[in-house]
Amino acid sequence: MTDQTIDTNTPDERATWPAISKGFRCKCPNCGEGKLLHSYLKVNDACASCGQELFHHRADDGPAYLTILIVGHLMAPALHVSYVQWRPEPLTLFTIFALGCLALSLYLLPRLKGVVVAYQWARRMHGFGKEN
Repeated sequence: MTDQTIDTNTPDERATWPAISKGFRCKCPNCGEGKLLHSYLKVNDACASCGQELFHHRADDGPAYLTILIVGHLMAPALHVSYVQWRPEPLTLFTIFALGCLALSLYLLPRLKGVVVAYQWARRMHGFGKEN
């Protein structure tokens, strides 16, 4: 008789893209039901629906960098095209694009924080590899 051992330490795969989609909607990356954030950018310690611990995250400055990257790559070409095409007054151009940058940044920042936390959860980074 041979003694065969089964590796029970192999973690189940967590699908990355569904988790990222849930994170973008600011929902728990595990169940998609509970809220990921409270107030504006604070991550809940655990999901109210499934109990998944979320305090392990290390989002740090990642969401801010991603927000700057995306807003800059969207607004800079739009600024150039609108200036070349219509030549609006400088104060009008500044007002429109300053408000646009602000609104887009405020919209994206919590969603990108959810994406970073969900990615860390899906890849079992920073303590997310335990049990759940």
